[in-house]
Amino acid sequence: MLARWLPAAINTRPSEWSRAAIGMAFGTLLSVWLCGQVFGIEVAQHLIGPLGASAVLLFAVSSGALAQPWSILGGYFSAAVVALLVAHVLGRTLTSACLAAGMALVLMCWLRCLHPPAGALALTLVLADPATIALDWKALGPVMLGASIMLFCALAYNNLTRIRYPKRANEPVAVVPADHPPTDRQAITAEDLKKALADMEAFFDVTPEDLEQLIHTSELHAKRRSIGEVLSRSA
Repeated sequence: MLARWLPAAINTRPSEWSRAAIGMAFGTLLSVWLCGQVFGIEVAQHLIGPLGASAVLLFAVSSGALAQPWSILGGYFSAAVVALLVAHVLGRTLTSACLAAGMALVLMCWLRCLHPPAGALALTLVLADPATIALDWKALGPVMLGASIMLFCALAYNNLTRIRYPKRANEPVAVVPADHPPTDRQAITAEDLKKALADMEAFFDVTPEDLEQLIHTSELHAKRRSIGEVLSRSA
């Protein structure tokens, strides 16, 4: 029972942690600073929580479905509109803030732009500071400016550090060796994985293409291990 609470191993090297950490620090700093120059530092600092959470996704797990451009832009816009609408109708209370977060989640799922930090953004905008409240619907400005700057930083930094970003929805498998094509008619494909994910009806922060790549690469390693065992027994 206790073993289930232990964290799973992280399949990345410390150098990748450092790369992501530098990108996160730079992206958050630039987003908040530029937003502060345009809308005031109080408004910008009020958004630092959601922006920092977005930076973790965009720089540390940029291949995930929740970290793609439409996720952050669509998620932030959806959450901001819902939060401001709820604040106008129901007032700025803890209950209305939680309701806004739940409604934002539904809207993000419908628009296929689920982005977890946007849930925090909805709470933040309902329970906003006086400077943000004074902006009223103009609060969409700092929200989208901060999200856009964070996205620009992720696009520039990730690609400069040899991390392909963004991940196209139907990007073909790039690292599967040419000598291991999925020629078997019963081999699992990305389309099969899409149907399986749909049948499971749960949230998974991974694309079918990434799963297909993982499966084919695992098959290659299994094939090499099998050949190595045969050769060692023959020797």
